[in-house]
Amino acid sequence: MKITFDIDCTPVEARAFLGLPDLTVLHEAYLTKMTSFVTEGVGPAEFEKMARTWLPGMSEGMETWRQAIFSATRTRAD
Repeated sequence: MKITFDIDCTPVEARAFLGLPDLTVLHEAYLTKMTSFVTEGVGPAEFEKMARTWLPGMSEGMETWRQAIFSATRTRAD
């Protein structure tokens, strides 16, 4: 036996039926911010935030490379 249900509803209606939160306000704010990044470019404040976020990982990686190169040159010189 096979039973099929066709439900005709919009995504908003489906989310409301399932009890999911309405995130349209958050989505609109996100789209506005991304649109400003595309049209105006990334400003100094945003670049600084990105650099601060990425820098700890980048500095650890650079330190690892420095140590590897230093240890490789040290063993050759000895």
